Amino acid sequence: MTSRNARAGFVMGASAYALWGVFPLYFPLLDPAGPFEILAHRVLWSTVVMVALVVVLRRTAAVRAVLASRRTFALLAVASLTISVNWATFIYGVNSGHVLETSLGYFVNPLVTVLMGVLVLGERLRPAQWGALALAGVAVVVLTVDYGRLPFVAILLALSFGTYGLVKKKADVGAVESLAVETVLLAPIAGAYVVWLGVTGAAVFGTGGPGQVVLFAGLGLITAIPLLLFGGAATRVPMVVLGLLQYLAPILQFVLGLVWFGEDMPATRWIGFVLVWLALAVFTAEMVSHRRRQARLTAGATTAS
Repeated sequence: MTSRNARAGFVMGASAYALWGVFPLYFPLLDPAGPFEILAHRVLWSTVVMVALVVVLRRTAAVRAVLASRRTFALLAVASLTISVNWATFIYGVNSGHVLETSLGYFVNPLVTVLMGVLVLGERLRPAQWGALALAGVAVVVLTVDYGRLPFVAILLALSFGTYGLVKKKADVGAVESLAVETVLLAPIAGAYVVWLGVTGAAVFGTGGPGQVVLFAGLGLITAIPLLLFGGAATRVPMVVLGLLQYLAPILQFVLGLVWFGEDMPATRWIGFVLVWLALAVFTAEMVSHRRRQARLTAGATTAS
């Protein structure tokens, strides 16, 4: 892999996570549409974009192969449900003044993913990883005391995205083909809901002029563009780099929630977030150290042979 490819991959990865990080700026533009109307349009316009990409990138044969496999199709059906829950929760969080809590969900997502690996796949954790999970658990308790409730937006985001990642890992399908199938599966439900809103006169779409229509249509592009950038990065940079870049999105969401949207951040909430960041620091340092040890062991074994 050339240094130019590596640099291009880094830029693609950083751009993907940066775009995901500034998503909270987009959804309020669709106000006063509710989260479910926005979700339905995101599904429909994403379907249009993803189907077009499948044709342009000549992935139709790969999509047919997915549809021909009952196991893969069933896994992507589950993935479509979990990503719809994730999208709906994120839209609700952003448009109801909980941007900081959405950032929290994506901060803890790597830890939730590791925990799901233990519970679902029977994976074993190293001591430092258990320590990181324990710190995250304490953080949830602190934040629950602060909010006066469980931080359900953060928890639901982390659980839904962690489940989505787990199912996608088992499905082992390309990003474009996968999202195309997932959105197509959701499109009939989304379309029926949009029609129902129109019939009952509750639809916001189309009531705000051409600019509003363009913003709704843009939901498809803001879904597809980061995905394509991420796909390009995944083939050009090591996974450890992508693992570190993933924190860019919640960092940007946190800054937006604090500075742009002016959400409250009392002392107890700061303590909860700091505990989460400490947990991530421990987790990330251990992950990098472990990968380096494995690389040295592999190099040593190769030299010995």
